[in-house]
Amino acid sequence: MTHSSAPDRLLAVLAAFDHEHPALTLTDISRRAGLTLTTTHRLVGALGRWGALERDAAGRYHIGLRLWELAALAPRGLALRQVALPYLEDLYEATHENVQLAVRDGSEVVYTEWLSGRSAVGVHIRVGARWPLHATGVGLALLAHSDPGFQEEYCAGPLAAFTPYTVTDPVRVRRMLAEVRRSGVAVSDRQVTEDALSVAAPVRGPDGSVTAAVSVVVPHADAQVPVLVPALRLAARGIARALGWQPDIPLTGEDRSAGRS
Repeated sequence: MTHSSAPDRLLAVLAAFDHEHPALTLTDISRRAGLTLTTTHRLVGALGRWGALERDAAGRYHIGLRLWELAALAPRGLALRQVALPYLEDLYEATHENVQLAVRDGSEVVYTEWLSGRSAVGVHIRVGARWPLHATGVGLALLAHSDPGFQEEYCAGPLAAFTPYTVTDPVRVRRMLAEVRRSGVAVSDRQVTEDALSVAAPVRGPDGSVTAAVSVVVPHADAQVPVLVPALRLAARGIARALGWQPDIPLTGEDRSAGRS
């Protein structure tokens, strides 16, 4: 792996960290970033002085609080979470199930909040986790309201399967997306784990375009989708209003065209 510029090398150091590797030695960072030990030492020192990395007593490095401060400025990250949290907590109180908030980043969904419910379902989600759009309820809700050209491009690409129930046939996925737009909710049944079902609703931003999605994850065996939908819609609408959406504002052209596809 080669990194031609100084910014590339700095980003490679930061990219060495992920959920599976939150603490790394200098050697680990060097290996994972594809950089020499000397270069890694210099870059880690610079990032440490700025506050992007912190070193613990054992000599391992972690992501620093300075990056957390910057992340708080992201309108689709912590700022969105802060606005949405009261409504997510209300949704949890109404259902006592796993509640999630997510946004789209390219062809993936990124989870920005998760409240753990009482159901022991195999939820493979944590804040910051990523999953392909077609496999999750929030992903389907976001994909259904994305640009029609992007939808076609996504459906034409390879669609990963995680269980025997993961829908990977482009025709079926397109049909599911049309149903999401018709009904206003997305249902992902056993697509990520064989014991879980998620119901999701899109969250609109100030201009009426879909900016996030909220979901409830329940055990597949006793899922009652019609019971969950009203509380889910209420939460999505509450978050949207808190973000500045006014229902009487016309949808953006992009959303109107998505609705016709």
